[in-house]
Amino acid sequence: MPTRIDYIGLEAFIAIAQLGTFARAADHLNLSQTALSHRIRKLEADIGMRLLLRTTREVSLTEAGQELLPVARRNLEALSTAYGAMQMQAKAQQQTLTFACLPTFAHFYLPSVLEDFARTHPKMSIRLQEQPAGRITEIVTSGEAEFGVTLLGAQPWDLEFTAIRREPYVLLVGPEHRLAGQKTVVRDDLASELFVRINTQSTNRQMVDDFLGPVADTIDWRYEVQNATMAMAMVQQGAAVTVLPGLTAKMSVGRLVGLPFADVDMFRTLGILKRRGAPLSDAAQALLDQIMAVIDSDDA
Repeated sequence: MPTRIDYIGLEAFIAIAQLGTFARAADHLNLSQTALSHRIRKLEADIGMRLLLRTTREVSLTEAGQELLPVARRNLEALSTAYGAMQMQAKAQQQTLTFACLPTFAHFYLPSVLEDFARTHPKMSIRLQEQPAGRITEIVTSGEAEFGVTLLGAQPWDLEFTAIRREPYVLLVGPEHRLAGQKTVVRDDLASELFVRINTQSTNRQMVDDFLGPVADTIDWRYEVQNATMAMAMVQQGAAVTVLPGLTAKMSVGRLVGLPFADVDMFRTLGILKRRGAPLSDAAQALLDQIMAVIDSDDA
Protein backbone atom coordinates (compact mmCIF):
# COMPACT_ATOMS: atom_id res chain seq x y z
CA MET A 1 0.00 0.00 0.00
CA PRO A 2 1.51 3.39 -0.97
CA THR A 3 2.74 5.68 1.79
CA ARG A 4 0.43 8.56 2.63
CA ILE A 5 2.35 11.83 2.26
CA ASP A 6 1.71 14.75 4.62
CA TYR A 7 1.97 17.55 2.05
CA ILE A 8 0.85 20.35 4.38
CA GLY A 9 3.39 19.17 6.98
CA LEU A 10 6.14 19.23 4.36
CA GLU A 11 5.05 22.72 3.31
CA ALA A 12 5.39 23.87 6.93
CA PHE A 13 8.80 22.21 7.31
CA ILE A 14 10.15 23.86 4.13
CA ALA A 15 8.84 27.29 5.18
CA ILE A 16 10.55 27.06 8.59
CA ALA A 17 13.82 25.82 7.07
CA GLN A 18 13.87 28.62 4.48
CA LEU A 19 12.70 31.51 6.70
CA GLY A 20 14.61 30.49 9.80
CA THR A 21 11.95 31.03 12.45
CA PHE A 22 8.52 29.71 13.36
CA ALA A 23 7.18 33.29 13.52
CA ARG A 24 8.18 34.18 9.96
CA ALA A 25 7.06 30.79 8.64
CA ALA A 26 3.68 31.12 10.40
CA ASP A 27 3.19 34.60 8.93
CA HIS A 28 4.16 33.36 5.44
CA LEU A 29 1.65 30.49 5.62
CA ASN A 30 -1.02 32.65 7.26
CA LEU A 31 -1.11 30.34 10.29
CA SER A 32 -0.81 30.80 14.02
CA GLN A 33 2.46 29.56 15.54
CA THR A 34 0.43 27.01 17.48
CA ALA A 35 -1.06 25.59 14.27
CA LEU A 36 2.38 25.57 12.64
CA SER A 37 3.89 23.72 15.61
CA HIS A 38 1.08 21.17 15.41
CA ARG A 39 1.82 20.54 11.74
CA ILE A 40 5.53 19.97 12.43
CA ARG A 41 4.86 17.62 15.36
CA LYS A 42 2.43 15.64 13.21
CA LEU A 43 4.94 15.42 10.34
CA GLU A 44 7.74 14.25 12.64
CA ALA A 45 5.46 11.69 14.26
CA ASP A 46 4.40 10.42 10.82
CA ILE A 47 8.02 10.08 9.62
CA GLY A 48 9.26 8.80 13.01
CA MET A 49 12.26 11.17 13.22
CA ARG A 50 13.02 14.68 14.47
CA LEU A 51 13.51 17.16 11.66
CA LEU A 52 13.97 20.43 13.56
CA LEU A 53 15.85 21.51 16.66
CA ARG A 54 14.19 24.54 18.20
CA THR A 55 15.65 26.74 20.91
CA THR A 56 14.36 30.03 22.24
CA ARG A 57 16.56 31.92 19.77
CA GLU A 58 16.85 29.83 16.61
CA VAL A 59 15.74 26.81 14.62
CA SER A 60 18.15 24.34 13.07
CA LEU A 61 17.77 21.17 11.03
CA THR A 62 18.64 17.75 12.31
CA GLU A 63 20.63 15.44 10.09
CA ALA A 64 17.36 13.88 8.91
CA GLY A 65 15.94 17.33 8.25
CA GLN A 66 18.99 18.32 6.17
CA GLU A 67 18.58 15.14 4.12
CA LEU A 68 14.85 15.67 3.59
CA LEU A 69 14.86 19.40 2.76
CA PRO A 70 16.29 19.42 -0.81
CA VAL A 71 14.23 16.41 -1.86
CA ALA A 72 11.01 17.78 -0.39
CA ARG A 73 11.59 21.26 -1.82
CA ARG A 74 12.36 19.95 -5.30
CA ASN A 75 9.32 17.68 -5.43
CA LEU A 76 6.88 20.17 -3.94
CA GLU A 77 8.05 22.80 -6.43
CA ALA A 78 7.45 20.33 -9.27
CA LEU A 79 4.01 19.51 -7.87
CA SER A 80 3.18 23.21 -7.51
CA THR A 81 4.22 23.85 -11.11
CA ALA A 82 2.09 20.98 -12.40
CA TYR A 83 -0.84 22.10 -10.26
CA GLY A 84 -0.60 25.66 -11.57
CA ALA A 85 -0.38 24.44 -15.15
CA MET A 86 -3.53 22.37 -14.69
CA GLN A 87 -5.33 25.38 -13.21
CA MET A 88 -4.35 27.48 -16.22
CA GLN A 89 -5.50 24.74 -18.58
CA ALA A 90 -8.84 24.46 -16.79
CA LYS A 91 -9.27 28.23 -16.90
CA ALA A 92 -8.56 28.27 -20.62
CA GLN A 93 -11.08 25.49 -21.19
CA GLN A 94 -13.69 27.35 -19.16
CA GLN A 95 -13.20 30.38 -21.39
CA THR A 96 -13.56 28.45 -24.65
CA LEU A 97 -16.85 26.82 -25.58
CA THR A 98 -16.62 24.16 -28.28
CA PHE A 99 -19.67 22.64 -29.91
CA ALA A 100 -20.49 20.94 -33.19
CA CYS A 101 -23.28 21.40 -35.69
CA LEU A 102 -24.48 20.22 -39.08
CA PRO A 103 -23.36 22.74 -41.74
CA THR A 104 -26.83 23.56 -43.12
CA PHE A 105 -28.24 24.18 -39.63
CA ALA A 106 -25.19 26.23 -38.65
CA HIS A 107 -25.29 28.45 -41.73
CA PHE A 108 -28.99 29.23 -41.40
CA TYR A 109 -29.43 29.64 -37.64
CA LEU A 110 -26.15 30.30 -35.93
CA PRO A 111 -24.71 33.63 -37.18
CA SER A 112 -27.30 35.66 -35.25
CA VAL A 113 -27.26 33.25 -32.29
CA LEU A 114 -23.49 33.47 -31.92
CA GLU A 115 -23.56 37.24 -32.23
CA ASP A 116 -26.09 37.48 -29.39
CA PHE A 117 -24.17 34.96 -27.29
CA ALA A 118 -20.91 36.87 -27.70
CA ARG A 119 -22.67 40.01 -26.53
CA THR A 120 -23.89 38.36 -23.31
CA HIS A 121 -20.64 36.38 -22.76
CA PRO A 122 -17.88 38.83 -23.81
CA LYS A 123 -15.06 36.83 -22.19
CA MET A 124 -16.02 33.53 -23.80
CA SER A 125 -14.33 32.28 -26.98
CA ILE A 126 -16.55 30.15 -29.21
CA ARG A 127 -15.26 27.28 -31.33
CA LEU A 128 -17.86 25.92 -33.77
CA GLN A 129 -17.15 22.70 -35.63
CA GLU A 130 -19.32 22.38 -38.73
CA GLN A 131 -19.23 18.65 -39.36
CA PRO A 132 -21.28 15.81 -40.86
CA ALA A 133 -23.34 13.67 -38.49
CA GLY A 134 -20.79 10.86 -38.13
CA ARG A 135 -17.99 13.22 -37.20
CA ILE A 136 -20.21 15.06 -34.67
CA THR A 137 -20.77 11.77 -32.84
CA GLU A 138 -17.01 11.23 -32.65
CA ILE A 139 -16.10 14.62 -31.24
CA VAL A 140 -18.94 14.68 -28.70
CA THR A 141 -17.93 11.19 -27.55
CA SER A 142 -14.30 12.28 -27.12
CA GLY A 143 -15.29 15.37 -25.13
CA GLU A 144 -13.80 17.69 -27.75
CA ALA A 145 -17.25 19.30 -28.08
CA GLU A 146 -19.72 19.79 -25.21
CA PHE A 147 -22.70 19.06 -27.43
CA GLY A 148 -23.66 18.68 -31.06
CA VAL A 149 -26.64 19.58 -33.22
CA THR A 150 -27.03 16.54 -35.43
CA LEU A 151 -29.29 13.88 -36.93
CA LEU A 152 -31.13 11.08 -35.20
CA GLY A 153 -29.30 7.82 -35.79
CA ALA A 154 -27.56 4.95 -34.07
CA GLN A 155 -25.64 6.42 -31.13
CA PRO A 156 -23.12 4.93 -28.68
CA TRP A 157 -24.58 3.94 -25.30
CA ASP A 158 -22.80 6.78 -23.51
CA LEU A 159 -24.45 9.50 -25.59
CA GLU A 160 -27.99 10.81 -25.35
CA PHE A 161 -30.00 12.39 -28.17
CA THR A 162 -32.88 14.82 -27.64
CA ALA A 163 -35.01 15.54 -30.72
CA ILE A 164 -35.70 19.25 -31.35
CA ARG A 165 -37.35 19.40 -34.76
CA ARG A 166 -38.50 17.40 -37.77
CA GLU A 167 -37.27 18.87 -41.05
CA PRO A 168 -38.68 17.83 -44.45
CA TYR A 169 -36.59 17.13 -47.52
CA VAL A 170 -37.41 19.04 -50.70
CA LEU A 171 -36.59 18.78 -54.37
CA LEU A 172 -34.34 21.72 -55.21
CA VAL A 173 -34.66 23.14 -58.73
CA GLY A 174 -33.62 26.35 -60.43
CA PRO A 175 -36.16 29.20 -60.72
CA GLU A 176 -36.50 28.55 -64.48
CA HIS A 177 -36.92 24.81 -64.16
CA ARG A 178 -40.08 23.19 -65.59
CA LEU A 179 -41.20 22.15 -62.08
CA ALA A 180 -40.47 25.49 -60.38
CA GLY A 181 -44.07 26.69 -60.64
CA GLN A 182 -45.55 23.68 -58.84
CA LYS A 183 -46.41 23.69 -55.14
CA THR A 184 -45.38 20.07 -54.63
CA VAL A 185 -43.85 17.17 -56.54
CA VAL A 186 -44.25 13.41 -56.52
CA ARG A 187 -41.56 10.84 -57.08
CA ASP A 188 -42.72 10.21 -60.65
CA ASP A 189 -41.74 13.82 -61.44
CA LEU A 190 -38.12 12.84 -60.97
CA ALA A 191 -37.99 10.73 -64.12
CA SER A 192 -35.83 12.17 -66.93
CA GLU A 193 -34.09 14.62 -64.57
CA LEU A 194 -30.35 14.75 -64.13
CA PHE A 195 -29.49 14.61 -60.45
CA VAL A 196 -26.53 15.72 -58.36
CA ARG A 197 -26.12 13.90 -55.07
CA ILE A 198 -23.83 14.06 -52.07
CA ASN A 199 -21.11 11.41 -51.86
CA THR A 200 -21.99 7.87 -50.91
CA GLN A 201 -20.67 8.26 -47.33
CA SER A 202 -23.10 11.08 -46.57
CA THR A 203 -25.90 10.47 -44.06
CA ASN A 204 -28.15 12.69 -46.21
CA ARG A 205 -27.45 10.53 -49.26
CA GLN A 206 -28.38 7.34 -47.40
CA MET A 207 -31.60 8.83 -46.03
CA VAL A 208 -32.71 10.13 -49.44
CA ASP A 209 -32.12 6.71 -51.01
CA ASP A 210 -34.19 5.08 -48.26
CA PHE A 211 -37.11 7.48 -48.69
CA LEU A 212 -37.17 7.28 -52.48
CA GLY A 213 -37.25 3.50 -52.32
CA PRO A 214 -37.29 1.73 -55.73
CA VAL A 215 -37.48 5.11 -57.49
CA ALA A 216 -33.89 5.79 -56.42
CA ASP A 217 -32.68 3.03 -58.74
CA THR A 218 -34.36 4.65 -61.77
CA ILE A 219 -32.96 8.15 -61.24
CA ASP A 220 -30.08 9.42 -63.38
CA TRP A 221 -27.56 10.25 -60.67
CA ARG A 222 -25.30 12.07 -63.14
CA TYR A 223 -23.14 13.98 -60.67
CA GLU A 224 -21.69 13.22 -57.24
CA VAL A 225 -20.16 15.96 -55.09
CA GLN A 226 -18.78 16.21 -51.57
CA ASN A 227 -21.11 18.74 -49.96
CA ALA A 228 -24.46 20.50 -50.21
CA THR A 229 -22.94 23.83 -51.22
CA MET A 230 -21.59 22.37 -54.44
CA ALA A 231 -24.83 20.51 -55.14
CA MET A 232 -26.77 23.76 -54.76
CA ALA A 233 -24.37 25.53 -57.12
CA MET A 234 -24.99 22.84 -59.73
CA VAL A 235 -28.76 23.28 -59.34
CA GLN A 236 -28.49 27.05 -59.64
CA GLN A 237 -26.44 26.60 -62.80
CA GLY A 238 -29.29 24.51 -64.23
CA ALA A 239 -27.05 21.48 -64.66
CA ALA A 240 -29.05 19.25 -62.32
CA VAL A 241 -31.64 19.01 -59.54
CA THR A 242 -31.15 17.54 -56.08
CA VAL A 243 -32.94 16.49 -52.89
CA LEU A 244 -31.79 18.27 -49.74
CA PRO A 245 -33.21 19.36 -46.37
CA GLY A 246 -35.71 22.20 -46.45
CA LEU A 247 -33.28 24.61 -44.76
CA THR A 248 -31.27 24.74 -47.97
CA ALA A 249 -34.28 26.21 -49.80
CA LYS A 250 -34.64 28.88 -47.08
CA MET A 251 -30.95 29.72 -47.47
CA SER A 252 -31.27 30.24 -51.22
CA VAL A 253 -34.54 32.12 -51.68
CA GLY A 254 -34.65 33.70 -55.15
CA ARG A 255 -31.90 31.48 -56.46
CA LEU A 256 -33.45 28.04 -55.92
CA VAL A 257 -36.95 26.66 -55.43
CA GLY A 258 -37.67 23.98 -52.82
CA LEU A 259 -40.58 21.69 -53.62
CA PRO A 260 -41.97 19.36 -50.92
CA PHE A 261 -42.97 15.81 -51.81
CA ALA A 262 -46.71 15.06 -51.83
CA ASP A 263 -46.49 11.28 -52.07
CA VAL A 264 -43.85 10.47 -49.45
CA ASP A 265 -43.12 11.82 -45.97
CA MET A 266 -39.45 12.52 -46.44
CA PHE A 267 -37.80 14.11 -43.37
CA ARG A 268 -34.86 14.11 -41.02
CA THR A 269 -34.96 14.46 -37.24
CA LEU A 270 -32.59 17.04 -35.78
CA GLY A 271 -31.59 17.02 -32.15
CA ILE A 272 -29.02 17.71 -29.47
CA LEU A 273 -26.34 15.12 -28.80
CA LYS A 274 -24.36 15.16 -25.56
CA ARG A 275 -22.53 12.81 -23.23
CA ARG A 276 -24.86 10.85 -20.97
CA GLY A 277 -24.68 11.96 -17.34
CA ALA A 278 -22.28 14.85 -18.08
CA PRO A 279 -23.90 18.22 -17.30
CA LEU A 280 -23.21 21.06 -19.70
CA SER A 281 -21.20 24.04 -18.52
CA ASP A 282 -23.20 27.17 -17.74
CA ALA A 283 -22.00 28.75 -20.98
CA ALA A 284 -22.91 25.72 -23.09
CA GLN A 285 -26.37 25.56 -21.52
CA ALA A 286 -26.89 29.26 -22.17
CA LEU A 287 -25.91 28.84 -25.82
CA LEU A 288 -28.14 25.81 -26.20
CA ASP A 289 -31.05 27.76 -24.70
CA GLN A 290 -30.51 30.49 -27.30
CA ILE A 291 -30.44 27.95 -30.12
CA MET A 292 -33.67 26.41 -28.90
CA ALA A 293 -35.32 29.84 -28.64
CA VAL A 294 -34.46 30.64 -32.26
CA ILE A 295 -35.82 27.28 -33.43
CA ASP A 296 -39.04 27.76 -31.46
CA SER A 297 -39.57 31.22 -32.96
CA ASP A 298 -38.92 29.87 -36.46
CA ASP A 299 -41.48 27.08 -35.96
CA ALA A 300 -44.10 29.44 -34.53
